[in-house]
Amino acid sequence: MHIQSIPMSVVHEGVGSSNNYAYLVHDDETKDAVIIDPANPPEVIPVLNDKQSSLNLTAIMNTHHHWDHAGGNTKILAALPKPVPVIAGKDSEGVTKTPSHGSKFNIGKNIQVTALHTPCHTQDSICWFFEDQSSDERVVFTGDTLFHGGCGKFFEGNGEEMEKALNQVLAALPDDTKVFPGHEYTKSNVKFLKKVAGDNKAVQALEKFADENQETQGKFTIKQEKEHNVFMQTKSEEMKKVTGETEPSKVMAKLRELKNAG
Repeated sequence: MHIQSIPMSVVHEGVGSSNNYAYLVHDDETKDAVIIDPANPPEVIPVLNDKQSSLNLTAIMNTHHHWDHAGGNTKILAALPKPVPVIAGKDSEGVTKTPSHGSKFNIGKNIQVTALHTPCHTQDSICWFFEDQSSDERVVFTGDTLFHGGCGKFFEGNGEEMEKALNQVLAALPDDTKVFPGHEYTKSNVKFLKKVAGDNKAVQALEKFADENQETQGKFTIKQEKEHNVFMQTKSEEMKKVTGETEPSKVMAKLRELKNAG
């Protein structure tokens, strides 16, 4: 499995960010590929054109419907030499297929994908768990649900839903699963972690890496997120003390409230 990150600046009606990621993923053996969250066509189409002779693009995939993730689908489709399905939640632009939670499909010969529904940031949020059966490699594309050291805002959900998404669904993945989020938010997340968790060794390691590297996507695993990400520590006595709550979903909600407040 080969993953090419495509950093993007996504602007819509004067509003946007310069820290989005699209991902081009292909099976090393068959060269079948998918593009995930190709929100900014001017930055994605040249990459696809460059790979047109060497890869077989089989689908566009989205982690959720927000324009800075799915807003480029129509233009990407128009630029392709042949139509491909859009595999995403029900509200994504041009969606043609929405796999049910836990359902699986293949990319090429070696990559198996599992759809993990994680409603909260949006109700159609889906994390995509990829397993390469030839290399024994595991990755998860988390969109705006899980970031390195953080999580997405609860635009369409609540603490109970994010608690389930992070600490039941994603926490159940193999520890060595590498995390590929939808944005580069690690440095800002570290600032919050230091406020609420102090300078423990895991947070220090995350901060050091973020300070030394502009891009952090795919450099940390589910196991490491459990160690440095307070949103995956809602059952800990430390986070209960920080938030003044005891129920994990309420700890989650309070942590998000504290993060929103800066």
